[in-house]
Amino acid sequence: MATDDKLSTGGEAPHDNDSRRRFLTRNLTAVGVILAGSMTSKSASATSWSAGCCFLRGTKIRTLDGDRNIEDLVPGDVLPTLLGGNRRIQWVARHSYRKGDAEKPWVEDVRPIRIMRSAIAPGVPSRDLYLSGEHRLYVDGMLVRACNLVNGTTILVDAAEQWDELEYFNLKLERHDVVFAEDLTCESLLEVRETAANFADYYRTYGEPQAEETPCAPVVRSAASPWLDRRTKIDVVRDRLEERALTLV
Repeated sequence: MATDDKLSTGGEAPHDNDSRRRFLTRNLTAVGVILAGSMTSKSASATSWSAGCCFLRGTKIRTLDGDRNIEDLVPGDVLPTLLGGNRRIQWVARHSYRKGDAEKPWVEDVRPIRIMRSAIAPGVPSRDLYLSGEHRLYVDGMLVRACNLVNGTTILVDAAEQWDELEYFNLKLERHDVVFAEDLTCESLLEVRETAANFADYYRTYGEPQAEETPCAPVVRSAASPWLDRRTKIDVVRDRLEERALTLV
């Protein structure tokens, strides 16, 4: 593990008290992120997906040069977006989890949501898409969390038994927008957080994350029906996808 001040912070160690406290906090955060890479499934249970809304390794993202695995994308690559035209990647966030005991199942907090091929529309997604539960899809002009669309058939929480490591990625663009993942419209990274394994890379380039951006589309925060209507917009989407699921199974 690197302990050199320049390696861990991208600059000289600070000398004033306030800066020193921020310096120590940053180093402790980096240590915690490194240790998280080897966490057991028990320790992973304390993790909330509010810490990262991401795609699983191997997800195909549409770029100007064709579809590429998300883990192969780098800052500077340009993606076509749904709302803002072509946008450049600023940073690729990464979260990594390992099982301490291969015989034990993954805890639900880190298991991916699996959206089966054609679950949303014919050919959408074009392959099974795996993403964290808090990641939002762009559906009917809204941003909807994947976990709110689970129907147990075509959209479900996957056991992830085939993986001993789950590695998730997301893309920070110049502005929050909608990208194409396996041909399904999904949000880019909205908020940069220190829980990312490679947060130090972002900090070296951009410094402290700025205040949270305004989402590029209305965000549906709950699936609960209000008193004034029998169904919310997300209920309408869920019902439509469940009806579609019956035609696919």
